[in-house]
Amino acid sequence: MKYIDLHCDTLTECTKNGESLNENTLQTSFKKLEKGGALAQCFAVFTQAKTPQEAEQTAAQNFGYYAPMLELHKKSVLSVTRGKDFSLCERDKKLGCILTVENLGFIGKDLTKLQALKERGVCMASLVWNEENALARPNLIFKDGLPQFKERNPRGLTGLGKAAAEELDRLKIIIDISHLSDGGADDLLKNRKIPLVASHSNAAEVCNVSRNLTDLQIKKIADCGGVIGINFCKDFLCEEGEIFNAFDAVYCHISRVLAVGGEDVLAFGSDFDGIPAYHELKDCTRMPALLNYLNLKGVKSSTLEKMCFRNFIRVFTDVIG
Repeated sequence: MKYIDLHCDTLTECTKNGESLNENTLQTSFKKLEKGGALAQCFAVFTQAKTPQEAEQTAAQNFGYYAPMLELHKKSVLSVTRGKDFSLCERDKKLGCILTVENLGFIGKDLTKLQALKERGVCMASLVWNEENALARPNLIFKDGLPQFKERNPRGLTGLGKAAAEELDRLKIIIDISHLSDGGADDLLKNRKIPLVASHSNAAEVCNVSRNLTDLQIKKIADCGGVIGINFCKDFLCEEGEIFNAFDAVYCHISRVLAVGGEDVLAFGSDFDGIPAYHELKDCTRMPALLNYLNLKGVKSSTLEKMCFRNFIRVFTDVIG
């Protein structure tokens, strides 16, 4: 079964290390995705820097790497910017490539830069990563320099962050709330009608860390028509000290999200190349084995189909067109 992955850090790693998106030593590449049966992959531009200026330079390097790479391999990949492009990928047997941004902190206080991102083909964006910026606060809290993984952050969006969210909606860029504080998520989900996503997040009731979503958040994302990409990172799959089987842990989170939000909220968001490689999920070529495992565990084929691609295509088309 074909699938869409809502998040990987491969673009950032390739830009930094000078490797090719087509073939590399990483967890994801065009060739590995083809082998794994991917319909499309979201490639995130990720920035982490001391100043917005440094972050903006890093983002520019990522953008400057991405477009020529797709042009170089245009016989096998297609830039997806509209819902109809998914059908073209299937028809032409090409891998869909979706450009996203993880952490909009590099725009600083200049919201006009969001228009430039739209023009570059950015389809989805998150406001923050693990460090506070001018727009938002992260779900990760630090005390005395140490991360407090189980404490949840109630602080909301800044005024500028609320304005940025309104502009993202106007520009028809999907809002991603992975890494966002509980207060920020509350701000965005209150009475929301436009679907948003948590591109790579799991269920807090299964693994109690602040990066994961509460049942209430899962329900609110489902209520607005959004989706949640199940993250493959061990730290977000199981509690410290638990016996770990990656496939079974993923199944447990799927089961919880399914029970709380229903089958229309499910998706995959691997976080490949931002997480360590585990034997069961060492890279994207293991996706067919995972899907087979989920089917054997009793996940219905119709539910898997929604999770693999139908749910995200619906959100993508509803928001972007």
